[in-house]
Amino acid sequence: MAGQEIEKLTGALARLPGLGPRSARRAVLWLLKRRETALVQLLDALGEVRSRLVECTTCGNIETSNPCPICADPRRDARQLCVVEDVPDLWALDRARLFAGRYHVLGGHLSALDGVGPDDLAIGALLARVEAGGIDEVVLAMNATLEGQTTAHYLAERLEGLPVRVTQLAHGLPVGGELDYMDEGTLAQALRARRPVG
Repeated sequence: MAGQEIEKLTGALARLPGLGPRSARRAVLWLLKRRETALVQLLDALGEVRSRLVECTTCGNIETSNPCPICADPRRDARQLCVVEDVPDLWALDRARLFAGRYHVLGGHLSALDGVGPDDLAIGALLARVEAGGIDEVVLAMNATLEGQTTAHYLAERLEGLPVRVTQLAHGLPVGGELDYMDEGTLAQALRARRPVG
């Protein structure tokens, strides 16, 4: 049986996404065996991030500077704005390096079941950014869930009267996917999003 402090550390790590109690125990043991190197480096990095972590007041990204590096980058196309549900979505899209514009984090999605309405998300800040001008296109990059699509539809309605083109990420068949392995929702979306050949 481990001591109280080690159990507390194990419990804290077990609450992280992707780590259960057994994985957390293995991680703690690994760190304890390397306490002079890996554990010290981890503690230093956590302390530094904790002291410097801020939310970007422009887009809602979580970073160590405000504005965040994406908003501060003059090479980014300020005329394109990609709206995402949460910070991990922003990080995933930006890691792919396929979008050269800027981002806006809503902080979640609309969900009547969970009591999340438009006032609970950064929708007002999004509308203010678009109304301020200089944005030609808003890309709605919501998750392909019922809540995500409800949120995208709501945003499209709110942006309708503004002088901006509203687009949405395509959904449907993945590259290399076989029809007989696809679920009905994916197939239905692929059929609705069909386009001319050529």
